[in-house]
Amino acid sequence: MNVQDKVIRIIAEQAMIEPSDVALTDTMQDLGIDSMGLVECIFALEEAFDIEVPFNANEPESSDFDISSVATVVAGVEGLIARQKG
Repeated sequence: MNVQDKVIRIIAEQAMIEPSDVALTDTMQDLGIDSMGLVECIFALEEAFDIEVPFNANEPESSDFDISSVATVVAGVEGLIARQKG
């Protein structure tokens, strides 16, 4: 399973929908994920990929991790994995 598929699976699980119902253009709000659900997604991503996501739940808009869409979350995770390996 590649990074994108795994991220989508984690987000879908949090949204309680099928991964096939998640589009890369969807926002967390589109998927019905609230702030608490978002924090749970971040924790699940950290655990699944053994990374540390630079995300401040109290100020998500000032975070270094872009959560504006599923695609940006995928890109962010890929970037963190690359930095960890590099």
